[in-house]
Amino acid sequence: MTSVWPDLPYMAWRDTAASLQLRTQIVGKIRLALTPWLNHGWQVPLYVTAHGLGTSPIPFGRENVEIEFDFIAHRLLIRTSRGDDRSLALQPQSVADFYRRVFALLNDVDVAVTINELPNEVPDPVQFSEDWIHAAYDADAAHRFWRALMQADRVFKLFRSGFLGKSSPSHFFWGSFDLAATRFSGRQAPLHPGGVPGLPDAVTREAYSHEVSSAGFWPGSDTFPQAAFYSYAYPEPPGFRDASVTPGAFFDTALGEFILPYETLCAAADPDALLLDFLSTTYAAAADRGGWDRASLECGFGTPGEPRPI
Repeated sequence: MTSVWPDLPYMAWRDTAASLQLRTQIVGKIRLALTPWLNHGWQVPLYVTAHGLGTSPIPFGRENVEIEFDFIAHRLLIRTSRGDDRSLALQPQSVADFYRRVFALLNDVDVAVTINELPNEVPDPVQFSEDWIHAAYDADAAHRFWRALMQADRVFKLFRSGFLGKSSPSHFFWGSFDLAATRFSGRQAPLHPGGVPGLPDAVTREAYSHEVSSAGFWPGSDTFPQAAFYSYAYPEPPGFRDASVTPGAFFDTALGEFILPYETLCAAADPDALLLDFLSTTYAAAADRGGWDRASLECGFGTPGEPRPI
């Protein structure tokens, strides 16, 4: 058994992370191509499941198709509401091979879809069907990554229960390869300047059309080679970055976000409590300095089986 919060040193699984991000983009873009647009791009993410990451049901015609990365059996599963059931082994193979095999399975179950093959939010993108470079798949690392996502998702969902205003689900964005949860003040935000690498400005501006306090978890990248939790506000209110937050967390001026290193969390006596405090204190920094109506927006954290007192 792995620990509740498993070790996830970025450099030890860097190649698998890069390959897996591209594979999740292929599946995510299938969802994007078939699902009506939802505010802030909420129709595109994947969701943490009991075995991995899944799309949830996607409409096609009058039927549904669902695609899931199973990080226990290490298979990609494709199921339809007509009873079709197909699978593909998750193993070392090029992105090009994975792309071809996924679409062969979709064709086999009569799901017709075309996606933009160019990856988003990655350096030097190569079309999926032409990417013979990214081929790594370390099953143990993929499993540990999912276990970390599962634990983060569990705490994010508890945190979400303490907010009455508009808030996102806990969902996994395949472009930036992170799990995120966002709260909204209810007020419109200034037009976002755009310029996010690998992301169309129209998408960025729609995502940040209203004021947010957003937090999440990512496994690291070459530019930030460590797993970490993050929290930011858009627009960033005056004094936000100087706020006092959870011990062990800090504001990274290059990223423009508060950071809680994953290693710091894992070393804590109570990791769940530390993460919940990080989410709470960084949200409070955004809400207090941004003048949010906290009295109307907040409530106590939910308890299973007990209606919220009014």
